[in-house]
Amino acid sequence: MSQEWPLWEIFIRGQHGLSHRHVGSLHAPDAEMAINNARDVYTRRNEGVSIWAVKSEEVVASAPSKRGPLFEPSNAKVYRHPTFFKIPKEVGSM
Repeated sequence: MSQEWPLWEIFIRGQHGLSHRHVGSLHAPDAEMAINNARDVYTRRNEGVSIWAVKSEEVVASAPSKRGPLFEPSNAKVYRHPTFFKIPKEVGSM
């Protein structure tokens, strides 16, 4: 009986980046091996400073078909828009 290793989603934070970005997926038996394999596969040119490996089965996502009901409440909160705040002249444009 052949058993496939779990699938891991890999996120890398670049040297000049502030956030991790999804770069791909790979199979590995455990988290440590997923990190090591991700380093070998996705950071060949020394471009990463941090790696996240998340089991694909643990990733939860919203359905694009439900985006209206999911995001509609935030659209009704107009006070969240930056047009309601005065920006000091010292700050300049944002």
